[in-house]
Amino acid sequence: MHEDFWQQRWARNEIGFHLSEVNPYLQQYWPGLNVAAGAQVLVPLCGKSLDMLWLAEQGYRVLGVELAQAAVEAFFSEHSLLAEVDQLGAFRRYRSGSIDVLCGDFFSLTATDLLECRALYDRAALIALPAPMRERYVAHLASILPLDCAGLLVVLDYPQEQMPGPPFAVGEAEVQRLLAAPHWSVQVLEARDVLGENWKFLQRGLSRLDERVYRLQCG
Repeated sequence: MHEDFWQQRWARNEIGFHLSEVNPYLQQYWPGLNVAAGAQVLVPLCGKSLDMLWLAEQGYRVLGVELAQAAVEAFFSEHSLLAEVDQLGAFRRYRSGSIDVLCGDFFSLTATDLLECRALYDRAALIALPAPMRERYVAHLASILPLDCAGLLVVLDYPQEQMPGPPFAVGEAEVQRLLAAPHWSVQVLEARDVLGENWKFLQRGLSRLDERVYRLQCG
C-alpha cells in the first residue's frame, strides 16, 4: 500500500475500519498480559483509535504511530486534547498527557524510539498491509522492540479471493509463520466467526469471517 492510498482514505473520510467504541478484546484480554502500570505501549497504524484513550485511562503511556496527519489531528481534536507538537527524528510528534502520537512512516521508527516500550497493541496494523508488507512489518517490529515486550494482536481471516483488502485476510498459519520463534512466542486467546455481526462484509459476498486474538511475547 502506498502512502497516497491511506492519505486519500482519510481525506475522503473512508474510514470504515475505525471503531466508534473501545475494542472489547482489548478490554477483556489486556489485563491478562500483566503489563506494569506506567509502561509505554506501542500502537502502530493507530489512526484515531479510542483504544489509545482506554490504555491511557488504565495508567499506561501510549505511543501511537500514524501516517495520516488528518487522523492524528482528528484524534486530539475530537477528544478536546490540546497537543504539543514538535519534531522527533523523521516524525512530527503530538503530545498530550500520557499519549504521544508520531505522525510519519512506521518503517522510520527505530529501536531508540522504543527504548521505554514494554508492550504492543495491534488491532489494525497487520491486517492493513498486503502480504509483502506484512513480512516487512513483522521483521521491523522484531528489530526495534525491546526483548521483554508483551503484546495483543487482533486479526481477521476470510477467503482472500472473495474480497480485496484492506482489511486483508491473515490466517492462523500465517500468524504462526510470521511470529515464529526465536523472535516471538504466540498464544491464541480467542477465535470466533463474526460474519453474522458484520453486514458490510456479508454484502461484499464473504462466506466466512473469523476473528482471532493472540497474546504475543517478543524475545
